[in-house]
Amino acid sequence: MSNNLKGIGASAGIAIAKAYRLEEPDLQIVKKSIGDKDAEKRRLEQAISRSKVELEKITEYVNRELGADKAEILAAQILVLNDPELLNPVYKNISTEGVNAEFALKGSADRFVSMLESMESEYMRERAKDISDVTKRVIAHLLGVQIPDPSLISEEVVIIAKDLTPSDTAQLNRRYVKGFTTDIGGRTSHSAIMARSMEIPSVVGTKQATARIENGVVVIVDGLEGDVIIDPSSEIIAQYEAKKAKYETQKAQWAKLVHEPTVTKDGVHVELAANIGTPADVKSVLENGGEAVGLYRTEFLYMGRDRLPTEEEQFASYKTVLEKMQGKPVVVRTLDIGGDKELPYLKLPKEMNPFLGFRAIRLCLEEQAIFRTQLRALLRASVYGNLKIMFPMIATVSEFREAKAIPILLSLGLDEFSMSATSILPVRTQIRELAGEQAKSMKEAVLSLKTSEEVVEFIKKTFYTHNFL
Repeated sequence: MSNNLKGIGASAGIAIAKAYRLEEPDLQIVKKSIGDKDAEKRRLEQAISRSKVELEKITEYVNRELGADKAEILAAQILVLNDPELLNPVYKNISTEGVNAEFALKGSADRFVSMLESMESEYMRERAKDISDVTKRVIAHLLGVQIPDPSLISEEVVIIAKDLTPSDTAQLNRRYVKGFTTDIGGRTSHSAIMARSMEIPSVVGTKQATARIENGVVVIVDGLEGDVIIDPSSEIIAQYEAKKAKYETQKAQWAKLVHEPTVTKDGVHVELAANIGTPADVKSVLENGGEAVGLYRTEFLYMGRDRLPTEEEQFASYKTVLEKMQGKPVVVRTLDIGGDKELPYLKLPKEMNPFLGFRAIRLCLEEQAIFRTQLRALLRASVYGNLKIMFPMIATVSEFREAKAIPILLSLGLDEFSMSATSILPVRTQIRELAGEQAKSMKEAVLSLKTSEEVVEFIKKTFYTHNFL
């Protein structure tokens, strides 16, 4: 039998170290009849509370070390622990059937996992893994079983596992964990995404890693080609050491291009932008030579808290990003909540297909107070850099027009303006020629118009008639 396994190269690089099998906890669940149902519910609540505390700590670490977009993966698991669709049937079964909490929880979770795994969308199948991961954590607490903690590994190893959950991957100590390989998974799995951020070489989807690799055996993980070599000879190890050195040299060459423009041989410039979730992410954008922020996901400002962010809080975040980017374009996406991203303090209606329904721009146009606050903060921050605004999930032209109209309405209530120094005197002259009542009548007339073309024509006609221009 060949000592090679073929899988999917999920994170580039080469790792050579002894195998460390990360075993799943033995969660043997037996159906039991419970006498004190209230006590059983309290036992479940305590297990959920402990799980939340653990996940919150891991999420804080990921947010600090890997960025907000990776932390969102774990934040989604915390939301699972607040989901009444999952938990209400559990409490009901304890009350009506008198069954133990772990049996009731597994039954409810299995129904959700089965439904999501049957969907064609890989995204939805990842949601199934979230539910399975967080449910196992709660059940482990109910059974008093120790959950494996990868952060305790203190020697150089290659992790061998059936699969790595987001919480497992987040806890990998990069000093000692040189790589990992799993039986299942793909390039878009949460563990693969986090591995790339952590620069840990990985090969997933080998199907046989746990069946073929024993603890302590030397393993080579080639994340460039998707190969896993078990118990290699000294000659093979030397070949891969050379390949690893060549790859590290290539990375060093890439690093020299950080401050160079992205231009094709025939002189065509290509802009390379990066996605961010918090102001802290800008550091990585600049370190990697990003020419712009192509997507600033503002929903992270709204998540992990018990109230809406204020205008000042939002303004400070947007201003920080714009200043750090020093005039480079920053595309800010307005609030995209709904679907898999919920806010506990916003009671959104339950829908059959939340990913296509009341979310993103449709939610913002319905909840205009929230939208106006965000847009005010963005407009105020815009003077500190090169700001562009993106409206998410636009389905119709009317939604786009309505979204664009709101900033115009906002500007009508402003009494402070910031501009270039050379513009101050001309603008001051115009304002000194404009009476308050005239401004009020103009505002009412403008609000009655429906298109930007009509507004432009009205302004031209009115301002020239009254010698304001």
